[in-house]
Amino acid sequence: MILNTGGRTDTVQYYSEWLLNRFREGYMLSRNPMFPDIVNRIQLDPATVDVVLFCSKDYSPILDRLHEISDRFRCYYHYTITAYGTDIEPRVPSIAQSIDTCKRLSAMVGREKIAWRYDPVLLTPKYTIERHFETFDYMARQLSPFVSRCIFSFVEMYKKLEVNMPELVPVGQTDKLRLAEGLGAIARLYNLYLQTCATVGDYERFGIHKSGCMTTDIFGQALGVNFKKTAHKGNRAGCACMESRGVGDYNSCPNGCRYCYANSDHRKAMANYRSHNPNSPLLLGEVLPTDVVKPLKQISLISQEPTLFS
Repeated sequence: MILNTGGRTDTVQYYSEWLLNRFREGYMLSRNPMFPDIVNRIQLDPATVDVVLFCSKDYSPILDRLHEISDRFRCYYHYTITAYGTDIEPRVPSIAQSIDTCKRLSAMVGREKIAWRYDPVLLTPKYTIERHFETFDYMARQLSPFVSRCIFSFVEMYKKLEVNMPELVPVGQTDKLRLAEGLGAIARLYNLYLQTCATVGDYERFGIHKSGCMTTDIFGQALGVNFKKTAHKGNRAGCACMESRGVGDYNSCPNGCRYCYANSDHRKAMANYRSHNPNSPLLLGEVLPTDVVKPLKQISLISQEPTLFS
């Protein structure tokens, strides 16, 4: 089983103490977002949790204690560092701070276990195609020695973005091709492996590899293990990832990123964050008398055959 700690909220940046507590106690509870009275119990056991996937925009809160998890579990790290400032990502560290933290993380865990996420790629009158090229060039030059790959995707035009980001400029096909060509050329300049995420278009002619940021090949090579043959169904159009299990809750990330799909109400997210109890087995709230707690079915996908990867 792949455990995804950051798909619903930035657990590392804002809930590190809770996460470390859960791994120390050996289990966590996760409320089903579709059926809120169903609570899954996840056993945090290396025998069935094959990979702990971290996804964050700031690893600094957990760096000093990350070993409490990584000493026992296979871990892989997605680090999102974009071109945007506080006008779009209000509580995300600056580019310079993020690059510094990524370098520190790389020194601790190894560059082969880190993927830099440059997404979503969006356009506004301020964040133009030219600005993306300028910023991506600077970041790629700094980060390429410290990460194994870079992953990017184009912004999805959710309905709420019309309200949250009225200045957003639709990214048309011509824009996508121009962006792909430019980003691909910059990546080649710094010998940076570049791939898409959940993107239907084919940009291989620009040296950009196809989608799939959570695959048996990526995890196998980075972590030195073989996986059983398993489907990579993905969870949206263009996604070629293997199945994973998410933890945490929506409407709980204080970052306030205006393009975020996981927060429908930033004020609610802030209220949830302030009421968070790091000692609860749930990220938000407590188990209620009406809740049904069900053990999550956990099956290891690791093959016992000798590894193909050095």
